Order: sequence, then structure tokens, then C-alpha cells
Amino acid sequence: MIIIPAVDIRDGKCVRLLQGDFDKITVYSDSPVEMALRWQDKGAERIHVVDLDGSRSGSPRNRPVIEALAKALSIPVQLGGGIRNLGTVEAYLDLGVSRVILGTAAHRDRSFVEAACRKHPGRIIIGLDARDGKAAVQGWTEATDETALDIARRYEDVGVDAIVFTDIRRDGMETGVNVESTAALARSVRIPIIASGGVSGITDIERLLPVEKDGVIGVIVGKALYTGALSLEEAIHRARTARA
Repeated sequence: MIIIPAVDIRDGKCVRLLQGDFDKITVYSDSPVEMALRWQDKGAERIHVVDLDGSRSGSPRNRPVIEALAKALSIPVQLGGGIRNLGTVEAYLDLGVSRVILGTAAHRDRSFVEAACRKHPGRIIIGLDARDGKAAVQGWTEATDETALDIARRYEDVGVDAIVFTDIRRDGMETGVNVESTAALARSVRIPIIASGGVSGITDIERLLPVEKDGVIGVIVGKALYTGALSLEEAIHRARTARA
């Protein structure tokens, strides 16, 4: 299982939100690039980046920072937030981003997602964010009537690389990963799942490791890293030991 540190960007700074609420924000660094390099130096194999401003506006808002970050790192970057057309997908891939994450677009525009997967196989991730079982879009500001499973099944046969599944109620709260829902989704679709939301410490990593066999291939960790509640080195060590 791969441990993926999160670097969320708002107004050019590295921040964390509580439950996706833009009014509950903590700034952890004025330099997302320096923060990403810090996680790389501690052994991260991939970085998860979100353009929070882009996720709400529907178009890129922190491109210069993301470009600098992608160029500075030697490990893959997966990026989400405001990616709603092929032009944006290709612009980010050209900047050096390894994979792009399509969230709102996955709910609203199947043809776009299919076209992106055909043109860039292995480089498209679907972001499924759920609150109380229902998918949320537009930077988590709009609820839908569809479940995460409804959307996931729609894309089983188009070549999606993975699905990032986030429990919004737990995101940034350090209340524990929703292992049960994440594993259930992994068992229900043929697409690898990356868990997200609620990691509070090493116990959550250990709780996730047994469901790797169900298709949960990674976990995104955010606030627990920034507060020091989780050691990235220890999490990577536990994951690699289990893998061996």
C-alpha cells in the first residue's frame, strides 16, 4: 500500500480544510513546493495535490505553483481541482504532472472522462467524494443524488487508473479512516481504490493494510502529517513491511 502525502493549495499556500469547509482553513506553509519536497525527502513515493481554488471555480487557479512543484519533485504528482476539459488535462500532463484527478467532471461528463482515458491511458484518476453516502461535487459544495458506487461502476471499463475515495465527514478531522466503506467500494468495482479522509495516526494505516487484498492500493494522508500525529517514515515502513 502506498502512503501519499497531501498538499492542498489555496491562494498559493499549503493549507488544510476541515470537512471541505473553505471557512475552516489552516495555513501550514507559504510554499507548497517546499512542503512537497519535505515529504519527498522523508520517503514519499507520490504526492497528492489539490488546487482548492480551481475545484470551486471549475478552472485552474494555482498553475504556476503546481508547475514549480512538478518540476521540483522527482516522484510522481497526482493532481485534482478544476480539471474539466481535455485542454486542461494535457496542459497539466505537459507540465510534468503524472496523473490528473477528475471529480466533478466524472459526475457530469462521461464522454470527457472516456476521451481522456483513451488519449492518456494510465494517467486518469477518478475522485469520488461522499458525504453521508452521497457524492458531492464542485469542491464539495454541491450534493448529488448519486452514490460513489453509482459513479464508480460507470467507469469500470474505460481505463481509469484508480479511484480516490474520500469520506468528507472525516476529512481533516483525524477521526479515523472509513475502512468499511472504502473496502466495500473496492470489492464492488474492478478499479483500484485510494483511501482518503480521516487518517489520525499509525493505527489507521494498520487498519487499512488488511484490505489491500480487496483492491485498496493506497491512502492519502493530510492533517495527521501536518500536526505530527503520524510519522510519514513510520507509515511507509509499516506499509512496506506488510507488502514484503
